Amino acid sequence: MAKPLMAKATAVWLVDNTTLSFKQIADFTEMHELEVQGIADGDVATGVKGFDPVANNQLTQQEIDDAEKNPAHKLKLKHNAAAEGEEKRRGPRYTPLSKRQDRPASILWLVKFHPELADSQISKLVGTTKPTIQAIRERTHWNISNLQPIDPVALGLCKQSELDAAVQKASAKKAREGESMSDDDRRKLLSTEQSLSSGDEQKMPTAIEGLETFTLGEAEPEVTEKQYDADSLFKQPKDADDEGEDEDKSKDKDS
Repeated sequence: MAKPLMAKATAVWLVDNTTLSFKQIADFTEMHELEVQGIADGDVATGVKGFDPVANNQLTQQEIDDAEKNPAHKLKLKHNAAAEGEEKRRGPRYTPLSKRQDRPASILWLVKFHPELADSQISKLVGTTKPTIQAIRERTHWNISNLQPIDPVALGLCKQSELDAAVQKASAKKAREGESMSDDDRRKLLSTEQSLSSGDEQKMPTAIEGLETFTLGEAEPEVTEKQYDADSLFKQPKDADDEGEDEDKSKDKDS
């Protein structure tokens, strides 16, 4: 059942102007029964002005009368033909004011790391316009020199599941068109769940292909231990006086 407009204000009006049970009002406004009871006690929605659902074409008086006579009767929202399919209408994603300055950085990240995404997909993900995306692609954006690519998921502009869905859609489109992709492109098109569920097999980046024979780690230097014997360890150093006596003895022998 669809939720009425201004549900809490509608509940206030129904509590003040009808004899409907708390459960009936709670079911109609999709509120908790205790919350409706709090409205009747004056503990909840204090200062909220009641919203007349009859005058605003959401309920009929006959529907309210039938519900007052039968406590088991559930109120039904009046059908409005003008609102048919209104919930399916899609518009641009709303971005809070505090995060709108981060959109160019997230667009640059998507353009750099997911070039397979179409402009329309990027526009839906971060809530921007196609001219802005095109300007960043062509590096003609007024602030392109100061932009740093930042993941839109980390910025809170979109969910990881939404990004994965867009990447998978782009992957399927490329597969239908028969375009050839490199190994790096295929790995980019994997969703987060697929990449995490893959094995631990290490993939050789294309930038260092042909260097498989070289080790990626640094070789440990060989350490040669110095050999010591007992004489070198326990040899006493000569004093200056001993050296002088040795010189005198050598002179006496010469004379």
